[in-house]
Amino acid sequence: MKKTLAKLADGRELIYFDTDEGAVRDAPDRRPLDPVDSRPELRRDQATGDWITIASHRQNRTYHPPPGECPLCPSRDGRLSEIPAADYEVAVFENRFPSLAGEAGRCEVVCFTPDHDAGFADLTPAAARLVLDAWTDRTAELSALPGVEQVYCFENRGAEIGVTLAHPHGQIYAFPFVTPRTAKMTAAAAAHRAATGRNLFEDLLAGARAATERVVTAGEHWTAFVPYAARWPYEVHLYPHRRVRDLTRLTEAERAEFPGIYLDLLRRFDRLFPVPGAEAAAPTPYIAAWHQAPRTDGGELALHLELFTIRRTPDKLKFLAGTESGTEAFMNDVAPETAARRLREALA
Repeated sequence: MKKTLAKLADGRELIYFDTDEGAVRDAPDRRPLDPVDSRPELRRDQATGDWITIASHRQNRTYHPPPGECPLCPSRDGRLSEIPAADYEVAVFENRFPSLAGEAGRCEVVCFTPDHDAGFADLTPAAARLVLDAWTDRTAELSALPGVEQVYCFENRGAEIGVTLAHPHGQIYAFPFVTPRTAKMTAAAAAHRAATGRNLFEDLLAGARAATERVVTAGEHWTAFVPYAARWPYEVHLYPHRRVRDLTRLTEAERAEFPGIYLDLLRRFDRLFPVPGAEAAAPTPYIAAWHQAPRTDGGELALHLELFTIRRTPDKLKFLAGTESGTEAFMNDVAPETAARRLREALA
């Protein structure tokens, strides 16, 4: 992998990742950009202890641009974008409208492909591996920044999820605090260790592999399964068999197997909801999120990816209404065992 550092016209960092060691990435950003003015504020909710980010400057971020004006496509045919090159493989840059910035962390955008109409599931295994390498590089770099507690790599896919740019991309947040879900997992892992003397996540993986009705697919180094208490209609957790803290700790064998397993999962999701009379199913909206151990008190946690969709039937979405949004008490309309079976059958 070749990594090339560059600067955008307003001073933000841009990084190209290439499989071709001979790739030249020297195109300048010719846009007349004003400096980024972002001053997010962190406030602690005294009732729960959670940190809340106030980022009012994001009200003016790019929102569903018209065709031909995508800021994540390469710069070509006289149209300038966030990526000055006329082509690229994977590109990462600092978000122009960040939720986190300065002492409050950092936000980056990860462009998976120059093809505006593709999706992650359309990538080749080599291209998916390059994205994995980019995630790993950014995890290492961002984790080393002063004040960063947790690095979170994720993808939102689909307008139903709230995506405002259709180009296939993800994001990376470098949080200056441990996020609430991670804090809950840390506490649960500590309690499990105290009660059993074992690691919670090793037991979860072993239990899922033994209860084969919830396994979706597996390889030599990874297993994808629906959790016993899934919160979403279709939710899959993907674990390496060897417990590690974060992406930087994966072995070459684990990295090599990941693209095939992950692309298989995404393609299964896209075949869940066939459209009558159509040749192909409608693309499934989803969130894919890497959970990595934070800098502080993360020794009992385990790297894993959580993939889920808010779609429960071809024409119905799972909305977070009164119980979920008001009390964080989830109600799931699909039995986990049923979801796993449908995902196993999706490529049949």
